[in-house]
Amino acid sequence: MTPQRQLVLDAVCDLGHATPEQICTQVQASAPAVNITTIYRTLDLLERIGLVRHTHLGHGAPTYSEQEHQHVHLVCHSCGRITEAPTDLLDELAHRLRGDGFELDVTHLALSGLCTSCQHAPQDDLA
Repeated sequence: MTPQRQLVLDAVCDLGHATPEQICTQVQASAPAVNITTIYRTLDLLERIGLVRHTHLGHGAPTYSEQEHQHVHLVCHSCGRITEAPTDLLDELAHRLRGDGFELDVTHLALSGLCTSCQHAPQDDLA
């Protein structure tokens, strides 16, 4: 593990869910010479060896988190807030799909909807 790779892994762990650009910003605070290309290559390597994983939480860049960081992501498509739910909420669906020959990876999943705040906000506030 090179020092630059360790900085990227540390940034992923510190930030929780972070885009490559957010990770780059944190890494550059202590290593200004590290560029975004290095970040992308390092994230790809760290994912291949099982230290990090990525999730698409909507449009735009994927977010990266630690491999052990396993939960379903709930993304409010109005305000963008991201919350987490335990993976066992999808056990019944996973079981049913398994019967159809498909193995669902619930730790690599984002569901979109409306958070409680947006559900109760006046419609004008959601625009």
